[in-house]
Amino acid sequence: MTYRAPVADIAFALKHAAGMRSAIADGIYGDLDEDTIDSVLEEAGKFASDVIAPLNRIGDTFGTPFKDGNVTTPPGWKEAYTSWAAAGWNGLASPADFGGQELPHAVNAACVEMWNAASMAFGIGPVLTMAAVDALHAYGSDDLKQKYLEKLISGVWMGTMQLTEPQAGSDVGALRTKAERASDGSYKITGSKIFITYGEHDLTDNIIHFVLARLPDAPPGTKGISLFLVPKFLEDGTRNDVRAHSVEHKMGIHASPTCTMVYGDKGGATGWLIGEEHKGMLCMFTMMNRARLAVGLQGVAIAERALQQAFAYARDRKQMGKTIIDYPDVKRMLLTMRVMTGAARAICYATGVQLDRSIRSQTDAARKLANERASLLTPVAKAFSTDVGIEVASLGVQVHGGMGFIEETGAAQHYRDARIAAIYEGTNGIQAIDLVTRKVPLEGGNTVRLYLNELRETVKAVQASNSPAFGETAARLNEAVDSLERVTQWLLSQKTSDATLAGATPYLRLFGNAAGGCMLADQALAALREAGDAPARVALARFFAENIAVQASGLERSVVDGAQSITDAEAALA
Repeated sequence: MTYRAPVADIAFALKHAAGMRSAIADGIYGDLDEDTIDSVLEEAGKFASDVIAPLNRIGDTFGTPFKDGNVTTPPGWKEAYTSWAAAGWNGLASPADFGGQELPHAVNAACVEMWNAASMAFGIGPVLTMAAVDALHAYGSDDLKQKYLEKLISGVWMGTMQLTEPQAGSDVGALRTKAERASDGSYKITGSKIFITYGEHDLTDNIIHFVLARLPDAPPGTKGISLFLVPKFLEDGTRNDVRAHSVEHKMGIHASPTCTMVYGDKGGATGWLIGEEHKGMLCMFTMMNRARLAVGLQGVAIAERALQQAFAYARDRKQMGKTIIDYPDVKRMLLTMRVMTGAARAICYATGVQLDRSIRSQTDAARKLANERASLLTPVAKAFSTDVGIEVASLGVQVHGGMGFIEETGAAQHYRDARIAAIYEGTNGIQAIDLVTRKVPLEGGNTVRLYLNELRETVKAVQASNSPAFGETAARLNEAVDSLERVTQWLLSQKTSDATLAGATPYLRLFGNAAGGCMLADQALAALREAGDAPARVALARFFAENIAVQASGLERSVVDGAQSITDAEAALA
């Protein structure tokens, strides 16, 4: 089964769970209205469904053949990318002064979901170009902007993000790639990088690499890292001293060329500084935070694709005289897939709306508040959603039974593709640590307290609806928010230690469950006000509350009481 973009669900989540309708009412988006947003989403859905999605299986089987330093992308890949870029999708949220459309990041987030659901291996490439545009626009010199931004925004050229090295892994401060100052103001880059997505390909005539490297007089660790723009081809058309050494053979996303890159075979690749010397991590975090939201959306995307396929199979597959969708355990799996996908989608879109508010709000105070909220939600969006992608894809295999384990059905590909998203752009464990050590303490804990207050308002609204169809939704969500609040206060009262770090991952899941459950309830309440599909949305909010949110007390105990069993477990790890 191929993919059909769920445009109506996407638009509803944007407006009613993520807060876009409120943002429009507040004037955040100027004269942009819902009809325009709906039109953009509809066109994106058509392109994703009709052009990209049919290439997904082809890309998985063809892969990225590598010969003489060159990558060949799968049949139809280049034509699809060229059409996609020509339609302006790459520059949807990019600055208008360099050819972008400057539409909301939240709308672009919805489109990113669709590109990646159609084919994650296709969708990941443009995500890094978009992140490169953000970093270059924020920190690049006027000269670099004039030379590179328009072509990156148009998609005529693509960009990469290059951090990882074999000896460093997630410890970026241990990188060894070197940069030497040249007399003309440029730099010579030597070293190697691994796991570089779209480091080499045939989709565009040039590839613009954004590379972290260390100057000779740099201080140790991350404080001594600088960011450089290193094009594959220089302005005069000559090939720069950078090449792909090999392409990784991966578990999934086979059509995404993941490369080992080498700089300096002939003395050093020519690059130009972005931002200030030794301040590269500041610039790179602009790229990484956008990319982390995009990777969270990949989790949503794969979950949606697996969900669609599992539902179609369950409706058609008959056993013992009836279709398997009629069996309670299959219903449980399908409902779990649907609500987890919806919760993750809402969290990611809400992060996108806060990013927009952090840029577009009219006052410094409003922009600051939104930036703090986006900072709080970003690790949850990345880690919760990519965990959900894996779990939903796994359930999709289970719904198919033995046929799910057979490659021809496609269910296995979704699981293989989903697995990387919890690893790259900062592993989910790192996201959880970031949440408890840096984001929860923002503004002395006031940022997270304000968010908890908003979750409380949703619970009160469910209670006030007096709708019997909600069942125990209000009570179960209230218990989940209670657990989250108690654990949050506990974390704020602690000094960072092995105990707090040991509970970071269950805390993030608790946060995602409470937030996601309330956002599904927000959508159900909106549907009740607007009629339409209210029975379905209320039923989904209820299922989440009574089957997923009830995990809160166990997660709370794991965070507060379970740490000792980890820190004292040396004997079991010997």
